[in-house]
Amino acid sequence: MTAAVRLARVAPKLHPGERVLYEGHPSWRAILDFYLKGIVATALVVLAVALITSVFGDSVDEGLVVIIALVGVAGTILIGFVKRVATSYTITNRRLHIKRGIVSRTIQETRLERVQNVNYTQSVTQRMLQVGDVDFDTAAGDDFNFVFVGVSEPADVVHMVDQATGVASPDGLAGDSPAQEPGRPA
Repeated sequence: MTAAVRLARVAPKLHPGERVLYEGHPSWRAILDFYLKGIVATALVVLAVALITSVFGDSVDEGLVVIIALVGVAGTILIGFVKRVATSYTITNRRLHIKRGIVSRTIQETRLERVQNVNYTQSVTQRMLQVGDVDFDTAAGDDFNFVFVGVSEPADVVHMVDQATGVASPDGLAGDSPAQEPGRPA
């Protein structure tokens, strides 16, 4: 898949002069916790089925136990994968964009000029996995939760937003270039 095709699928429609600075999904490492919980839950169900079939039958129904184990593990892996790829994060030189969902879709978007603070948090496990949650405080206040959850190298994401918002050009954010006036050198 070419970068242009991938960009067209993930990035929002770009305005003239707008360019993508970052695009991605939650890191696969961020959903390891989901996979672990799913596999443990599958193991508990398999154990319960094995116990029930051995109590009510002469022996454990090995075929049923294997089928439940395979379906549980495969379902966990599939659901985790879909959760990951169905969420995309994009930072352009003008806005932040979060898209969640495949069939039903939720889209959050805000202009970079509305971003007041950018922070990231990492639990101990997230630090070991080098992932974290980047929280954008916007002018909308606490009612609007704008978070890139489980991104790889969250400090780099914060740095990209800082670069995009930190250096203002004469008529806006960094990356916006003013229209050149006739007769003035560029």
